[in-house]
Amino acid sequence: MKAILLGTTAGGGFPQWNCACAMCAGVHSGRLAPRSQDCLAVSGNGTDWWLVNASPDIRTQITSTPLLTPGPGPRDTPLRGALFTDAELDHTLGLLTLRGGADLTVYAPATVRHALSESFDLKSVLDGYSPWAWRQVDPEQPFELTGGLTVTAIPISGKRPKYTRNSEIGGHWVVAYRIEDPATGGVLVYAPCLASWPAGFDDVVAGADCVLLDGTFYAASEMGSATGSSSGQAAMGHLPITLSLPELRRHPHVRRIYTHLNNTNPVLDPESAESAKLREAGVEVPPDGTVIEL
Repeated sequence: MKAILLGTTAGGGFPQWNCACAMCAGVHSGRLAPRSQDCLAVSGNGTDWWLVNASPDIRTQITSTPLLTPGPGPRDTPLRGALFTDAELDHTLGLLTLRGGADLTVYAPATVRHALSESFDLKSVLDGYSPWAWRQVDPEQPFELTGGLTVTAIPISGKRPKYTRNSEIGGHWVVAYRIEDPATGGVLVYAPCLASWPAGFDDVVAGADCVLLDGTFYAASEMGSATGSSSGQAAMGHLPITLSLPELRRHPHVRRIYTHLNNTNPVLDPESAESAKLREAGVEVPPDGTVIEL
């Protein structure tokens, strides 16, 4: 299995277009490297590739990734479709860029499919361009992807997007994906949105070779301190690193990576004290474009 970190930051990217916080200023000055919005690509055979979430930056992410280069035919692409962990706009809007692609398949939980066909109606928009297949993902029910990977959705949160606040649909709105390569036994867990450390998640981490975990905020008060705003962060459904890192310390045999980093997160600066703490714990914050092989 190969996995490519196409993007590693939260909604809005790094820097955000409307932010002059100290971290974003570091990018504008050239001191820190920019990053695109969180998205993953996985393949079991190096030929058939699947996106896990589809960020608004997907065009740039694809064109800057040689393994996703189109061909050999004039309209051939190695992309086979996408899997959604949730229905957040920064995880789904990339499908609009892919609207010209034919015969792609979208896997998503029932709540996410409902949101994208009723609350936002993204599905109808896409269906007007090319015929796509939409498949429902059921919790704890493994399914196979073209290319040889086996995927299992693990429910982890009921946090729904703002645009669905009046929806009557209940249940699990956010899942993590356990992705296994049966040929090698390699296991990757992708959980970019983690509201808490749910019961049983230790077993999920322990059974993986590599875990890509929600690192949106370093501390619970971070966004208010960085931007002067006192609203929003607590309701965004992201467990801060200060609370998840002690959990990860219990699994030193697993490769542990933080992704989905908010633009205010000090770990985006490799010279920060917060980054030093992660290095001491053996936890990584790799850049966009990193390739993982399992």
